[in-house]
Amino acid sequence: MNIEFWGAARTVTGSMHLVEANGRRILLDCGIYHGRRKKAYERNKNLPFDAESIDAVILSHAHIDHSGNLPTLIRSGYKGEIYSTSATRDLAAHMLLDSAHIQESDARRENRYRQKAGKTLFEPLYVEDDAIETLERFITIPYEQPHQVFPGIQVSFIEAGHMLGSASVALDVDEVGQTRRLVFSGDIGRKGIPILRDPRTFANADYVIMESTYGSRDHDRAEESQDYLYRTVNRCCRKGGKLLIPSFAVGRTQELAYRLNLMWEAGELPPIDVYVDTPLGVKATDVYKLHPECYDAQMLRQMEVEKDGDPLGFERLTYTRSADESRALNDLDGAAIIIAPSGMCTGGRIMHHLIHHGGKTDTTIFFVGYQANGTTGRKILEGAKKVRIYGTEYPIRAKIRKGASYSAHAGRKELIDWAETVLDKGSPKRFFLVHGEEDAARSLAGELTGRGFPSVEVPERGSRYEL
Repeated sequence: MNIEFWGAARTVTGSMHLVEANGRRILLDCGIYHGRRKKAYERNKNLPFDAESIDAVILSHAHIDHSGNLPTLIRSGYKGEIYSTSATRDLAAHMLLDSAHIQESDARRENRYRQKAGKTLFEPLYVEDDAIETLERFITIPYEQPHQVFPGIQVSFIEAGHMLGSASVALDVDEVGQTRRLVFSGDIGRKGIPILRDPRTFANADYVIMESTYGSRDHDRAEESQDYLYRTVNRCCRKGGKLLIPSFAVGRTQELAYRLNLMWEAGELPPIDVYVDTPLGVKATDVYKLHPECYDAQMLRQMEVEKDGDPLGFERLTYTRSADESRALNDLDGAAIIIAPSGMCTGGRIMHHLIHHGGKTDTTIFFVGYQANGTTGRKILEGAKKVRIYGTEYPIRAKIRKGASYSAHAGRKELIDWAETVLDKGSPKRFFLVHGEEDAARSLAGELTGRGFPSVEVPERGSRYEL
């Protein structure tokens, strides 16, 4: 068995790990790499292997940095299936089509400029037809039900607690009469996060590929998220400005809707209108309602006690769909909460709200997720006074807030707890830390090594290991 690391190696995006076993080549995730535009485009477009040589794809969850380059894989000649949970497939159906729409829209916008300048026209990574063909390849597997993908190779999913449908993956490989288990954590969630069940771990792992996004620091306690949101919303009301929340359309948006709904139900929400400005977020919320098998006990209980039976909606919450509805938000008077993608401010409707409101001192920009290096969100979070949006620089005078307790990724202590549970359930020989900036991954590696863990590696992109 061999592993090659081609994405999310010493960085947090573009998850993609290639496993060779029993004469088969299996890809764990195929995500979009986010970063500086030119570098990201080249890396995403030019796959580092022959797509036709891949025999199967195992998808841990639907976030674009894990699933978003599947259409490029299909476009490049991949002929096999994509295995995931049912909820992941349903979310991916909307997310990949949305991603294709963004690719095409960005290409049209860029090409208007290029055509005038006499430059070579820009080609999108993929188009809607590629996304549709990708969705035809999905095969869904229930949690905790092993499935044979090839003779001698079996895949299993268990709850990762990161987003609806997210899974940790076990590959059980029988080679020459010896069975070995490779565990891929996917993105590890946090205990006590609303809506979703807590993450679980596999037993008897021989090798572990583990995320390390927050390997160097802990979050605030998850219980503090509600109080921080309450204080931030009340401050916005006092100032009379807009509260802009860049948010991933899937996962974080639903959590925010749930938390604001709790405030509404408790009579704690001040007189302020809330807008979820994302067609994808609307569709994703509909998918959430189709998968109660993924809910935790608190979510199920909330559905029973609320009069409308809908913990993701309330009277002052509006989900916008059309571009005209989105544009109308720019003319709102007074305070309002606008939740819009993308979560790292790399595109989407949040960019237009930053253009119109980011330069106002009564605006608050509230970050509730990780901001990768090179993204507009990271620049704003680090104090940039100006940012470039669609080729033009715009001022940032807004108040900046960061909700550290909102992350859907496990913090340092939670990662260590997850790893120690894996160790307690077996005798893994090697750990590979991925999906983290190099400093974070190395910090976690040092801690695990100091606790007596076996070999802990921080692979670089393109590295290959024989197991």
